[in-house]
Amino acid sequence: MDTQQVSAPPRAPSAGVVHINIRLTDGYTVISNRLSQHRGLSLLAIGLGTHIQSLPEGWRVGIKALAAIFPESEARIAAALRELEQHGFLRRTRERVGGGKLATRTESYNHPEAAARGRVRERATAPVPEAVPAPEPEPEPEPEPEPVRVPEPEPEQEPEPEQEPEPEPEPEPEPVRVPEPEPVRVSVPDPDSVPAPVPVPGPRLVPTPAAPRKPRLPLPAPQQPTEALYAAAADLLAGLPRTAPLFLLSEEDARGLVPGVAAWLERGARPDAVRAAITDDPPVPLRHPAKLLRHRLAALLPPPLPAAVPVVPLQNCDDCDRAFRSSVPGCCRECGEARSGAGGAEWLGLSA
Repeated sequence: MDTQQVSAPPRAPSAGVVHINIRLTDGYTVISNRLSQHRGLSLLAIGLGTHIQSLPEGWRVGIKALAAIFPESEARIAAALRELEQHGFLRRTRERVGGGKLATRTESYNHPEAAARGRVRERATAPVPEAVPAPEPEPEPEPEPEPVRVPEPEPEQEPEPEQEPEPEPEPEPEPVRVPEPEPVRVSVPDPDSVPAPVPVPGPRLVPTPAAPRKPRLPLPAPQQPTEALYAAAADLLAGLPRTAPLFLLSEEDARGLVPGVAAWLERGARPDAVRAAITDDPPVPLRHPAKLLRHRLAALLPPPLPAAVPVVPLQNCDDCDRAFRSSVPGCCRECGEARSGAGGAEWLGLSA
């Protein structure tokens, strides 16, 4: 008799996300993992791109329209739209509409790489318009010869007395037309499509070799050195390459920096805070890591802890057994006053 094999249900993972999916029949949008799992986009840009792809055609997705729906500010929404444009998920162009107005056309892409390849293919396969030859000018007709006219003999007339010719009037000067200046057309860029200005680094000021230098700060040392304090400081310096590979020290350099780290630990600084303060934001390139650590240990030394207030211990009164604070055992204030009063009465010879 064959034994039926029963497969056990898959075990849920002990950590991480667990998907509880229900089959959807309406009200859903297919989003590509190229957008939802993009490593170069912020979470705000991914969420905004997902929202835009879920909207129907013709829906307004301007900055003011999105800011009226979501709690984020217009500046954050504009920055997220620029991120989507830089990575190809969004494309905004300005087009002229009726009445001489401009409108923004927004195109959303779920596969930017394929869309870019398609645009390149369309440009490559587009037919080149052939040049239309200009029509040849028609030959002008030759003018017909005019008939030759024979002059008729005129009758003789008596010569008239010659008259002096009248002076011809001088022609009036024509007015000079000054050309009107053409209006200058200034193109106003779209504020959404203008990239943010890139800060230009200023000139690096380097002191001259003859400039006076500040005196070098001495390396701090603990007020009450102990073996445990020095051991903790040595372990911290030896473990720096785990989090900051640039700070790989030699044994001699680490031994010389141990008192400075011990001074930080004595003043209540935690090891992770000390590690971050002396290795954060190193210069590029880092040529002398030991000198940089020595300077930061001396220049960024935290202040010492405030002095602890001495606590007076509690004592039990020998007469009433009540608790009172005193550095030595004995009686409380009330019992002490009673004892001093009783002693004074006996000295005067009075009895109670």
